[in-house]
Amino acid sequence: MSHPSLPVVEGSSAGLLPRPSKLFVEVTTRCNLHCAMCVKEAQGQRIREGDMTPETYQRLVPAFPHLQALVLNGIGEPLLNRNLERFVELAKRDMPASGWVGFQTNGQLLGPKRAQSLASAGVDRICISADAVSPDVFSSLRRGGRHAAIEGAAAALHAAAATRGRPIALGIEFVAMRENLDQLAELVRWSARTGVAFIIVTHMLPYGAEMTRSVAFDAATDRAVGLFGEWKARAAAEGVDLGRYFDVFLKFRPSPDEQRVIDYVRDMVADASAQGITLHLARLLGYDPDLSRRTASAFAEAAEIAASAGIELRLPASTPTQQRRCEFVESGGAFVSWDGGVHPCYFLWHRYSCHIAGIVKNVKPKSFGALAQQDILAIWNDEAARGFREAVLKYDFPFCYDCNHALCDYVQDEEFTQDCHLNTVPCAACLWCTGVFQCLA
Repeated sequence: MSHPSLPVVEGSSAGLLPRPSKLFVEVTTRCNLHCAMCVKEAQGQRIREGDMTPETYQRLVPAFPHLQALVLNGIGEPLLNRNLERFVELAKRDMPASGWVGFQTNGQLLGPKRAQSLASAGVDRICISADAVSPDVFSSLRRGGRHAAIEGAAAALHAAAATRGRPIALGIEFVAMRENLDQLAELVRWSARTGVAFIIVTHMLPYGAEMTRSVAFDAATDRAVGLFGEWKARAAAEGVDLGRYFDVFLKFRPSPDEQRVIDYVRDMVADASAQGITLHLARLLGYDPDLSRRTASAFAEAAEIAASAGIELRLPASTPTQQRRCEFVESGGAFVSWDGGVHPCYFLWHRYSCHIAGIVKNVKPKSFGALAQQDILAIWNDEAARGFREAVLKYDFPFCYDCNHALCDYVQDEEFTQDCHLNTVPCAACLWCTGVFQCLA
């Protein structure tokens, strides 16, 4: 079904600020683990390895006095950059007192000595990746890693914070997959015993075809699933099986029963169009409500435990939301690669392919400049960068995964010119703004 015009949602003016309020700085793309869900582990991905140099980092200094947050990680393991403490010190020197500096780590290299040096540098938040409590499940998802090392890292950070006399907010990131949904509740309980302040749960973005079997959400939006469920139940009550649609809709002379199926789908699509909802019929007919219920149940149990333990728990949506919000542009974020390229968001930070609902999306990084030529504020205020943020905040782009034509030639390949709404921002195939992915921010 083609896309109807979607309602325009006015975005925040934060994306139009004269300077970024959040910086996501990739200090390295090297890593000491081989994690199943990582883009670097998928066949055919093209992630160059390297470390950010002090000279490149220095070009970010003009933004520091205005930052709310500085997140020092991207694809790699930040602790592998030997200048990490110096980067923290430089930022803390110039950032407002209300701002914070932090990063996400796999925790395997975070012993007492490194924890002390990071605390002395002034780090405020450290989020450790942990996708299971079971040692076997943990090591199968993060090859080369041990859950015991995370316990040691947590203890080292608490000790270092006590020594300096100011807390380090300790967090955990959990990547939700079918294999580990039953681990989430136990991880929250473990976090309560370990002094964890916050937990970020995110769904997995499959970078390889083999990982699609692990995804714990369906790509259809919440409103599409809801409307389809209503019509399916209504049809079933009248003895009409919508699942027969693709077997009968092309028949030259359908039987009366077959015509009822065709008519029901026609009326359903008309109802959806009137409400600004697009329907991918094949995907909806194959929708797995059991997976959705299992995911929602795991999230609900985790939320109950976290609330009783006083842990801040950030959960993703169980189903992509049609009402979209780009947290990165809305909050004034900029993403800096280890080599100094400046990008608008996680989705457009690197060159890679992702596999969603049987569809391959090839992503080309969107860069507005390089720190080798300009400092961060000059790049942020470039006409192209500002125009991009303005276009995103209109939210006038379609949602590809609810479209029967997806992915069309407009958006599938790396070279993107415009989508079917004639918009020039490559956001129609992005799931970050639908609530299913989260990060330290």
